[in-house]
Amino acid sequence: MAKSVNIFVLNWNGRDLTLDCLASLEKITYSNANVIVIDNGSTDDSVVSIKEKYPKTDIIEFPTNLRFAGGNNAGFQSTANKANYTIFLNNDTIVDSNFVEPLINELEIKSNTKQTAPKIYYADKPETIWFAGGKVNLWTGFIRHIGIRKKDSHDYSKNREIDYATGCCVCMRTENFESIGMFDESFPMYAEDVDLSLRFKKRGGDIVFIPESKVWHKVSASMGGQFSISKWKRKHKGKMKLVAKHSEPYQIPFSLPLAMMVSIIEFIYSVLIKFQFMIMSKK
Repeated sequence: MAKSVNIFVLNWNGRDLTLDCLASLEKITYSNANVIVIDNGSTDDSVVSIKEKYPKTDIIEFPTNLRFAGGNNAGFQSTANKANYTIFLNNDTIVDSNFVEPLINELEIKSNTKQTAPKIYYADKPETIWFAGGKVNLWTGFIRHIGIRKKDSHDYSKNREIDYATGCCVCMRTENFESIGMFDESFPMYAEDVDLSLRFKKRGGDIVFIPESKVWHKVSASMGGQFSISKWKRKHKGKMKLVAKHSEPYQIPFSLPLAMMVSIIEFIYSVLIKFQFMIMSKK
């Protein structure tokens, strides 16, 4: 019998997105998977709708929004039946029917692999990459997705070690997630996934991109369509905390100012792109 896996889907007022995600999860081919919805205090009748359409799906309800790290940690800890493997999956995703097997196979074969991450596409442009691995530079605070907004190609079709796995979809051995201390809940909604991977890497673990596993993410492929000031602020806070936490002491006098500078440049660039996007959309 295949080893067990719990797939956690975090929801907060995302009823329709979560229902679509669950519809795709119903079609997965892995024989020993259990889907668990974690609801972060939704007020949009998400729980009622999920129970009506997917009565066999486990739902863990919290009265308030615990955010990404807190919600996933609390849901994971509240699950009575821990599985051999744990997958955290965004609710705004659609999965390929066999996305589970390649993620687990790598962990089965290589004991030093601590996290596996799928190839993730934009849902509105199904052949365009959203995530084909992650890169981190702690000197500058530069965090980026490999291949983002690029057309899928052979360049993004090989297993390889990466700096971090995105929290959009990540697979781990349950015992490894527990022993590392789970997600750091002090992060302000961004960079907690990067932090988790860096903690694994500090212990000598590998983070591996698995392109055979495929997921589609419902975010806009347009840069202008994605930007907001509040989102930038949360990302900036997360990035600064990440740099301060993981930089060596001798790096910090240089890395924090550089990270600040990079964030400001990214902000200005994003504002310009947003402005251009608004002009083009009116034509």
